[in-house]
Amino acid sequence: MVLGADGAESTGYTLTGRDVAMDGALTDLYGGGKKPGGRGGAERSAGLGASAPSVARWLGDIRTYFPGSVVQVMQRDAIDRLGLSALLLEPEMLEALEPDVHLVGTLLSLSKAMPETTRETARAVVRKVVDDLESRLAARTRATVTGALDRSVRAARPRHRDIDWDRTIRANLRNYLPLPGGDGAHTVVPERLVGYGRAGRSVKKDVILCIDQSASMAPSVVYASVFGAVLASMRTLATRLVVFDTAVADLTDRLDDPVDVLFGTQLGGGTDINRALAYCQSKITRPADTVVVLISDLYEGGIRDEMLRRAAAMTASGVQFVTLLALSDEGAPSYDREHAAALGALGAPAFACTPDLFPAVMAAALEKRPLPIPEPGR
Repeated sequence: MVLGADGAESTGYTLTGRDVAMDGALTDLYGGGKKPGGRGGAERSAGLGASAPSVARWLGDIRTYFPGSVVQVMQRDAIDRLGLSALLLEPEMLEALEPDVHLVGTLLSLSKAMPETTRETARAVVRKVVDDLESRLAARTRATVTGALDRSVRAARPRHRDIDWDRTIRANLRNYLPLPGGDGAHTVVPERLVGYGRAGRSVKKDVILCIDQSASMAPSVVYASVFGAVLASMRTLATRLVVFDTAVADLTDRLDDPVDVLFGTQLGGGTDINRALAYCQSKITRPADTVVVLISDLYEGGIRDEMLRRAAAMTASGVQFVTLLALSDEGAPSYDREHAAALGALGAPAFACTPDLFPAVMAAALEKRPLPIPEPGR
């Protein structure tokens, strides 16, 4: 199968049974000229709408022959290589697809052209992916971020009644020393006291997610919307979600449902980071208690120097400013290295982040600790 349909001539091995069907599915996609499902030899044509039934059959075939991870790659390749985006506007096609983050990105880019007959099916596909992501990411995110907020509220010099003795003992175990008298008795010397947060004391933090919705950022938009909804569900955080291209849209009022957030985006526009940061800056009222997360590849179409000045002003005022070049499962993203270096010099390091790492990044930012920046290539 690696050698293609003509491989038998050079290897002397002839495919049989299930292998023939698998080879046919691969040839439809990677063997040139023909559209998926066109096993009668018909050449590709511009009339993709008429080919929907055969493509739907092909999608069913690959789900039979290949594991889910391979199916998702083949679907992606079919959309990219053979120009099948138009078919995604047909409900029967969407029902045949294996949902994943990349498919959601493609659907969102087509949402404005989507007929009403397809829209509900598309929302169901997006809903399935979002629910899967939430089930995987929500519990860990809430636990990690809550832990960071709890640590930030504990009093550094608690009164006697506010001392958390369990944590105080654990924090001072290195000071387990013998008592005078030589009878073998030891005690813990509490050099550092750890206290409970005082009743009624508010530790609410402000979080602003500022998301680049250019087409290359589609997976990041999906993940950021899910994380935004999770963070918004935490009463100790006030979360704002802003998306931008050359215009800025505040989708905070939709954060109770990440699917509504996603359908409020418009993937594929230009990029004006400076304008987006200006809007975010106008919403900051407590700089020392605010975390701004800019999710962008930093290919700025606006005023570069003004963008950097705004970032510098925010960090100088006490804002924890974090730049994520991507929030996705992929490897190293394409990004503007000059802008990334300039932000790093301002104390706002720019790096790619996987969804699994994001809770730890948020926890570190909320506690004002060094960020867990992954090593290059990881």
